[in-house]
Amino acid sequence: MKFIEALKLRSKLLFLFILVTLGLIVIAIIGTININEMKKNIDSLYFGSLVPVTELNEIIQIYDGELPAVVFKAKSSEINSDEAYSKIKNSISKIENIWKSYESHFKRDEELQYVEYVSLEINNTNLYFQKLLKYAKDEKKFKKISITLLEKKIRHIHQTIKKLINYEIEIAQYERKNFLNTYDSIIREVGLVLLIVIFGILIISYYVFKSIQGDQTELEIAHKKLKRANKKLEDASYTDSLTNLHNRRYFNLIFEKEVLRAKRSKKYLTFMMLDIDYFKQYNDTYGHIEGDNALKKVAQKLDSIFQRPSDYVFRLGGEEFGVLMSDTDTQNSSEMAQKICDNIINLKIEHKGSQINDYLTMSVGVISCKVTQTFKEEQLISIADEMLYKAKKDGRNRFVIYDKECS
Repeated sequence: MKFIEALKLRSKLLFLFILVTLGLIVIAIIGTININEMKKNIDSLYFGSLVPVTELNEIIQIYDGELPAVVFKAKSSEINSDEAYSKIKNSISKIENIWKSYESHFKRDEELQYVEYVSLEINNTNLYFQKLLKYAKDEKKFKKISITLLEKKIRHIHQTIKKLINYEIEIAQYERKNFLNTYDSIIREVGLVLLIVIFGILIISYYVFKSIQGDQTELEIAHKKLKRANKKLEDASYTDSLTNLHNRRYFNLIFEKEVLRAKRSKKYLTFMMLDIDYFKQYNDTYGHIEGDNALKKVAQKLDSIFQRPSDYVFRLGGEEFGVLMSDTDTQNSSEMAQKICDNIINLKIEHKGSQINDYLTMSVGVISCKVTQTFKEEQLISIADEMLYKAKKDGRNRFVIYDKECS
């Protein structure tokens, strides 16, 4: 009898094995077919939308940052004409290369017309900067360049490319919707097959096993470890590796949210742009390793100054930092800006290359106001940048604040 029972048990286990094997084969076939479809959707979603958006944002950053910065520095004689000529030429070349890369991606028929229009506008804007190249050799002509026209050109090309970015984002959302629909269909198919397999397994395994218990402890531990790892990874993606401050990516994420919150609450919002004075000369004098150490010390000091949960300190790039504060009026913002200047110079970081002090100093541009519904977040950055430029022009190691109405 025991031999017969053993045979029956073996037969049941064999049948269970065969059923599981067939089920897994079926799942593998369906999974292989549908995974390829999922991959196409993922490629379309990320490489068809994310990369173009990144490229367009790079172009905007050059137009908004590098090119006007060169013009301003050349007009204020911070750089010579040869250096200005080289930087403008390199920036234009960089824009053209990035735009060629963007045009090489797949484009839908309905967007080709606007892409061609943007291409023309980029060419026109580049022609304008190429004209500036001719003036770059003549400092007198270069200083007569109209800042109003320059800002108008930059603002126009910014808005033009921004519309194209919005379109790419809409396409990404459309692709994502299709991806989710495909994913749901796959889940239903796989779920049905799994249900059949599980039902068959349960019928036979009822006679083979009285109960099956799983140890959930290891799974929970693994899940917690995964959550902690994901949190660390997320923090790392939003943290500047050198200074441990929030990076430019996190600034782009939090800035719009804080502006919208300030609009809803009708409370003050303060944004500061900070720049270490003569930092290029510091690196030339002491080397890049000491330059990095100086950046770390400045970052630590800034981080210690702003302690409220609603205060954000960013390293925006190079020696440039940013501070975003909520519910802080003009008077308190001025006090904080002065505190920054005082604390940085009190670090007593020797700077023989500085033209204004024996120690490292910082210039600060500030805008503090109640943000209205019509006020655009780009204006906060633009005005703070203007105030920073004025602080540098007025002698550096100081702050300049914009305290007019933001409307």
